[in-house]
Amino acid sequence: MRAIVRFVVVACMIGVGWWLPVDVRAAQSGPVDDGAGPTLLDAQRSFYNARYDDAATQLLELRSEEPDDLAAYELRTSALLFQLKAALGDQPNKEKALKACEICTGLMAAFLSDTTKGQALTRARLQADPADEAALFFLGKLNLNYVWLQLGPLGRKTGWNEYWEARRSLDAVLKRNPGHVRARVARAWIDYIVDTRMPWGTSWLLGGGNKKRAFIIMREAASTEADFFTEVEAEFALWDLHVRERKMTEAVEIARGLARHFPENRELAKFLLAHDPD
Repeated sequence: MRAIVRFVVVACMIGVGWWLPVDVRAAQSGPVDDGAGPTLLDAQRSFYNARYDDAATQLLELRSEEPDDLAAYELRTSALLFQLKAALGDQPNKEKALKACEICTGLMAAFLSDTTKGQALTRARLQADPADEAALFFLGKLNLNYVWLQLGPLGRKTGWNEYWEARRSLDAVLKRNPGHVRARVARAWIDYIVDTRMPWGTSWLLGGGNKKRAFIIMREAASTEADFFTEVEAEFALWDLHVRERKMTEAVEIARGLARHFPENRELAKFLLAHDPD
């Protein structure tokens, strides 16, 4: 009986979300077709509702109007990364899965192209102003997305130049601005990656990692007051960490909160249907 009730509740969450407050519905709903092109806010809504293809398309259109928008490059590589992750699945033979994936060639080409262009833009800005905080952050985040692609969906132990550039860039941001929430989240991911994905010897060569510290920083970041999508990014990251570590009680609690903001997100709904006991 509980399973039936839970299914109905989740199905309603996937549906219209009519019961949400107006400000929350505005945050999770799709863009209004008023004749204008998509905005970064539209793409963020799509991304956090797990509509990664829509987000990537919107960001490409946005970039055609604003070709130097670093936030668009960073978010689009994130959307493409999640598309590749979904397309390749959890097959143990990553190279075989990549060769068999019909859409992955195009996704990979788009990801690598956007990464290269975004890196070039950030490096040019940093050459003009080494203290450009936004450029430092986006360079770190673009490189981190590249490292995640290699270690995650592709299963390759490569991307070390990008790793070191990401680490240096994010450390530089946090040295200047210790309260930079997005940089704290990204830097915590580096701690987690090194501690959990690398053998001890390699971990030491990469500057060391610390899974416990990653959890502490993620929790602090998720509880820090910031703009809506910065808070959401931290909450999704904290949820992901708990799922990876099989801490399902905490993961369910976080997912419930996120699902209230993003009832269209089928990944959250699927997770709650499988793991929420209530």
